[in-house]
Amino acid sequence: MHNGKKIVIVMPAYNAERTLRRTYEEIPHDIVDEVILVDDKSGDATAQVSKSLGISTILHDQNMGYGGNQKTCYKTALQKGADIVIMLHPDYQYTPKLITAMASLISEGIFDCVLGSRILGEGALKGGMPLYKYVSNRFLTVYQNLLIRHKLSEYHTGYRAFSREILETLPLDNNSNDFIFDNQMLLQILYANFSIGEITCPTRYFDDASSINFVRAVKYGLSVIMTTLEYLLHRWKMVSSSRFSPLDEFRRKKR
Repeated sequence: MHNGKKIVIVMPAYNAERTLRRTYEEIPHDIVDEVILVDDKSGDATAQVSKSLGISTILHDQNMGYGGNQKTCYKTALQKGADIVIMLHPDYQYTPKLITAMASLISEGIFDCVLGSRILGEGALKGGMPLYKYVSNRFLTVYQNLLIRHKLSEYHTGYRAFSREILETLPLDNNSNDFIFDNQMLLQILYANFSIGEITCPTRYFDDASSINFVRAVKYGLSVIMTTLEYLLHRWKMVSSSRFSPLDEFRRKKR
């Protein structure tokens, strides 16, 4: 608990047996009420390691993709009564030591969503982020900031904290099951006029840390461009998007 709010950590996992224990041990268990891991049909012992650590472990019968994994994570966290849900990758790329700060910003009512940004400060390149990923991250972020008329240091971090209201409001099932899910969810949050805060997050890139390859990175980048255009066309009432139309009434009330 933190300020009377139940804190639940969700871990969307795929082949994370080598890094899961290190990640779990750095979680501030004094404020975290429960940790949930969803194993997306890994080919290693991720589920066994998770269970040995006492983590609530859910197994997918088939690979559902990164977005599909998150959908299970958030539904389960809500069922367990979470007030604040923090997504933490079990690959030890993001430090769990920021959980307390992220949870505080939501439990104190300052923000509805908090992102751990690799770009604020100098963490990304120092942590080993490949240069092409850094450059594409900066390009896509500038592109989205200009078109959406918002200002974030990055739209592509996988370290995120959400209020219960966000997860109950967004039509997440209408989003992709692939990596673009993260960006689609973030644009839904902005469209619904929820507030977003960012904190500096050091990051680590190493052999066991998960990372999409160049081809999938290109696919992700193109999907970001298309999702942004979809957001704009819906906002301008030129098309009706199933990702954003369920939020229209909520958006009006939130202004």
